[in-house]
Amino acid sequence: MIAGFSLSSAAVRAAVVLSGLLLAIGAVRAAPPGEDSFHFPSTGVAVGREAVLLSIDEYLLPLRENVSYYLTRPTSRPEPVLRPSAEDPRAPDQAAAHFYGTVLRDGGKFRMWYYSLRLASQDEARGMDAKFEGLHQGPVCYAESEDGITWIKPKLGQVEINGSRENNAILLPDDRCTAVLIIKDDDDPDPNRRYKMVYNPWNGRTFTIRNATSPDGLRWTAAPAYGTDEGEDTALRGIEISSFYKFNGLYVVNGARQTPSEGGHRAGRQGKAFVSKDFNRWFGGVTGAFLLPEPADPAARGSREPYDQVHLGVGGVSLGNVLVGLYGIWHNQKGGAANLGTSADLGLLVSNDGLHFREPVKGHVFLSRFDAAATPYPGGNFNTILVQSGNGIINVGDETRIYHGRWLHADVGQGYSGEIGLATLPRDRWGALGLYPESFPTHRSHGSVWSAPVRLPAGGGQVVLNADHAARLSVEISDADFELLPGFSGGNAGKTRAAGGLDCVVAWPRTGLAALGGQTVRFKINFAKQGAADPRLYAVYLRAGGE
Repeated sequence: MIAGFSLSSAAVRAAVVLSGLLLAIGAVRAAPPGEDSFHFPSTGVAVGREAVLLSIDEYLLPLRENVSYYLTRPTSRPEPVLRPSAEDPRAPDQAAAHFYGTVLRDGGKFRMWYYSLRLASQDEARGMDAKFEGLHQGPVCYAESEDGITWIKPKLGQVEINGSRENNAILLPDDRCTAVLIIKDDDDPDPNRRYKMVYNPWNGRTFTIRNATSPDGLRWTAAPAYGTDEGEDTALRGIEISSFYKFNGLYVVNGARQTPSEGGHRAGRQGKAFVSKDFNRWFGGVTGAFLLPEPADPAARGSREPYDQVHLGVGGVSLGNVLVGLYGIWHNQKGGAANLGTSADLGLLVSNDGLHFREPVKGHVFLSRFDAAATPYPGGNFNTILVQSGNGIINVGDETRIYHGRWLHADVGQGYSGEIGLATLPRDRWGALGLYPESFPTHRSHGSVWSAPVRLPAGGGQVVLNADHAARLSVEISDADFELLPGFSGGNAGKTRAAGGLDCVVAWPRTGLAALGGQTVRFKINFAKQGAADPRLYAVYLRAGGE
């Protein structure tokens, strides 16, 4: 059930229990959306050109019969796409190029912002906390690419480092900072605010957040103060950020923040989120965006205790009406990050409100540190820590790219490094729904999944399947109360002529979706196995126009 929405009695009667959750699948009262949008009453979200129903989303595809998940294993590129400039003592990323960062496809090229790490000079080291081990964190750095694989580090001339401005550092008012998350906000009428950044500066006590805006992504104007609540002087404290997006009218920043657990006891790393309505002020409260269980014994809790925790919070990206993302499964050893036995994999998450995320399959490792290992250090045997950023997940043609950090967890000067890796999967194929295997006792050669209600645009639209063996799928349409519509069901069900692929257009024999424009309907996708043709459904696209 999505918090913050009141359910009608009809919705309550239609509620079902799925995966241990009470899932509201009926209508709720929401502000009327525009006539040209797809509107989901059960989440209150409306989206224009395209809505996406991911198979890993049991809110928008809630009722399932004889089908189960088949999660994808992404392909990891062995070589990093960007390395530190270890050979250059004047480079800001001499020690590490950490992807607590962003990749945008913008202006015909790929653009990257990342967090650099270098060995501190003697003067810098004298003023640093001992726990930073002589490393200078920051500044933010910039790179460009024609293909997103081979990157150059342009000389921007903005920041002097060890007597030289011949580097790719971005000028910001904070000398020390880590993560940098950027969106291009084309809806902002002010061209000087078109690019929006949230980054992680050091405020003298801890890492906090600060906003910045830019007309071009290179020249930035930072907010005069750190993110605060209601103009207070106290900075928001203790958050390492992992994603920044705009969803359903709100700006949201996710990150790892340590607040007390149940009963006011210590807690480990957990995923939290800050919210802003206007990108000027961040509200002081945080939401528990994604939390892993704390030990039952309060004495066993905390960031230095040996149990799995959430590293850097949620790395989420908006697909318009739904969000998908990753989190760091931080395999904490006694002592925390200082213990070189600590490692991290990446887990898969999905959300329908942008504030609360869940795992399609609890505890599932989506990208393993063994499949995406950092470049080894000669003679060393160190663990890899994978670091996610939702601002590094982008669709490029028929491919979903996942740029991420690969941190070799060693002592400084003895193997420590950070580089930027890339994992890929076919576009939006995070996971599929498919029939139970034949070995399962209740297997049948057919199954189905129903969608949540969706109000169609006035012009109707188009249904497109992302599927394997798509010819063995059919699509029926009902009203919001599950009553199948004769012109769109049974012998009049929609089918695709495509054998399979990322964009399999569905057509109905009698009429198209224009006949249902403005109505609230549900889609029922039917699976039918025949011989070796065992269909897999990854996503359903609802696209405006197209008929």
